[in-house]
Amino acid sequence: MQEDSLSVFDMFKVGVGPSSSHTLGPWNAMLHFIHKRLGAENWPKVKQIRLELYGSLAKTGIGHGTDIAVLMGLLNEDPKTTDTDLIGARIQDIKASKRILLAGQIKVPFCYEQDLQFWPENLPYHPNGLKVKAFLTNKTLEETYYSIGGGFIEWASALDHGPIQKEEDFPELVTSYSVRKAKDILNYCQAMNGASISQFVLEREKQWRPAENSLLQAWDIWEVMKACVYKGCHQTGILPGGLQVHRRANRMMKRLLGEQVSYSNAQEWIGLIRGKQHAHQDIFKWVSCFALSANEENAAFGRVVTAPTNGASGVIPAVLMYYICFADNFKKENIARFLLTAGQVGVLFKINATISAAMGGCQAEIGVSSAMAAAALTECLGGSYEQALIAAEIAMEHHLGLTCDPIGGLVQIPCIERNSMGAIKAINAAYLALETDPKQARVALDEVILAMWETAQDMNFKYKETAEGGLAVQVPIGLSEC
Repeated sequence: MQEDSLSVFDMFKVGVGPSSSHTLGPWNAMLHFIHKRLGAENWPKVKQIRLELYGSLAKTGIGHGTDIAVLMGLLNEDPKTTDTDLIGARIQDIKASKRILLAGQIKVPFCYEQDLQFWPENLPYHPNGLKVKAFLTNKTLEETYYSIGGGFIEWASALDHGPIQKEEDFPELVTSYSVRKAKDILNYCQAMNGASISQFVLEREKQWRPAENSLLQAWDIWEVMKACVYKGCHQTGILPGGLQVHRRANRMMKRLLGEQVSYSNAQEWIGLIRGKQHAHQDIFKWVSCFALSANEENAAFGRVVTAPTNGASGVIPAVLMYYICFADNFKKENIARFLLTAGQVGVLFKINATISAAMGGCQAEIGVSSAMAAAALTECLGGSYEQALIAAEIAMEHHLGLTCDPIGGLVQIPCIERNSMGAIKAINAAYLALETDPKQARVALDEVILAMWETAQDMNFKYKETAEGGLAVQVPIGLSEC
């Protein structure tokens, strides 16, 4: 698949937390293995399965739930639809019975302590590597996978040592709307008589689906995001993993909305927030509340949308909720415009840099999501296509160098709060861009993306999702079993 044929919807994948690269990617890899590498005809022949996690997947795999993800994939559970409340019980059953129901059909011996191994060294090509080996009655089948961020996977054939191949969600197409740089978007919008970025994106996406289907798909993504924020705001307790991190979104929401309110669903809840008079400082508290709620759900193995990753899945919902609840010129039809614009900015970073913290630190996740949200909010607030891209540049410019140093390898500290900070920066970037004359802008989005990629390459490996630097080694912890 050509990199410039990425759809904006590649940036938004519905899945299970807490990490797109460490949970969703490995999960997808195992689904690929049982369906594409093994095939249903070989399932009854499997006598044993062995898994090896490498690099960052090994160093922070337990905290990120990589062990859980690969087992759920082997069970043939779909991360979009699996009952998240039953994940824990299914993993415990595998551990206790020392068997796994391969593809949900065939019982295969599996000892968690012996058949799932963690190796801290990196495999060639990418720090998020994993190997799977299936022993059949008459042969052995194996594959090496790489989880490259945002739920994307790539694999190399272990039999013929062929070239790296990419997971193809869409057929390879040559399009007249080839987009590799922000300047391409500027040129297309200008050629379309000053069309907005979302208008251009809607036209470009026609190579994969009719425009009305793209709008419906964007709305479906918003529904999952909304459900995640709503659920997160109504959950209490301590997040799993042993850090003893208490959920805060519910407490914040009750203080802001008040205890004496009545509603029965997310839409009524949003209506109450919109109808209430809010002090300036309370609006920013709400934004933080929205971001915290989504990422608390992510940390609790809840259902989230990569935007563009799980670890950054709270920024875009929080900024979109800000627009819905507090913008004076809110229009319902702009929800799809918001996501289309955000997705196109995410594509630029995916093509020209990275959206993987294991490759680029947290600038590649929170920084990218903040840039996506800033551009989208700018457009929905009436900004031009030039101002939308300026907003994305501003947001990323002030995330450059942000490291990924999760305490205990868990997507909790500092990850949850960083989504709040990314959302606030996105909103500020949007308002700065709206006050900016594009002719006077000195830094282009393409330039800041290049700067981000160079920074990522220069960044010490300790600060790339290894839990071996920064906060991860400064804060003493005593983790219980996840």
